[in-house]
Amino acid sequence: MPLALVTGPTSGIGRSFAHALAVEGLDLILVARDGPRLEELADELSRAGDVACEVLVADLSDLEQTMRVEERLRRQPFDVLVNNAGFGLHRPFEANDIETEQRGLDVMVRAVMRLTHAAIGPMSEVGRGDVVNVSSVAGFLPRGSYGAHKAWLTSFSTWANLHYGPKGVRVMALCPGFVRTEFHQRMGADMGAIPSFLWLDSDDLVRAGLRDLRDGKAVSIPSKRYKALVAASRFAPRGIVEKLARQGR
Repeated sequence: MPLALVTGPTSGIGRSFAHALAVEGLDLILVARDGPRLEELADELSRAGDVACEVLVADLSDLEQTMRVEERLRRQPFDVLVNNAGFGLHRPFEANDIETEQRGLDVMVRAVMRLTHAAIGPMSEVGRGDVVNVSSVAGFLPRGSYGAHKAWLTSFSTWANLHYGPKGVRVMALCPGFVRTEFHQRMGADMGAIPSFLWLDSDDLVRAGLRDLRDGKAVSIPSKRYKALVAASRFAPRGIVEKLARQGR
């Protein structure tokens, strides 16, 4: 059976990826910190379809625990790796303690780099495989350390798709905007202050992202409205971009 590993699958985008891949018939390895919620999801997916689900409890801000996930990835070739685990930085940069900033970097950059490195070698050897790195439209604007981490994800994925695509391995950055998930609540976002037209549905987002992945796109912005916003930001007057940057965390 084809096999996928998804980080951060207990809610939101990661949960939608787990369901979508299970529907396609992939066995799943589910990675997150919350063991009980992982077990609940694994039972749900196993009951819904003829797929096997393995639970791997790991905090990706911890290097030793991340290395356990790497070891699992190296054990056999995977068909799909979804690096979705996120980390909310809900206060301004100077207001966060440095340990919080470091954990954000570890989850959103270090873990993605290490897990991709562990998976992409075996994928290249067999000549097939897909890696999805969940980035953000925040990476297209200077928006504090969170935006910087997402900019790295998008740049790294673009390079990796160019480099490994000829070897049969597709790598894509999925760049959503506001998605109706627990993440924005944990970030402390004022949900009511965000216009309704900017909110995306995670299931729709994942379906569109998987289509873009199979079309060979290195970057997926699966929303016309966010594509327009990103395009506008590239041509916006410098003063407007600087104003947005000053508002960023």
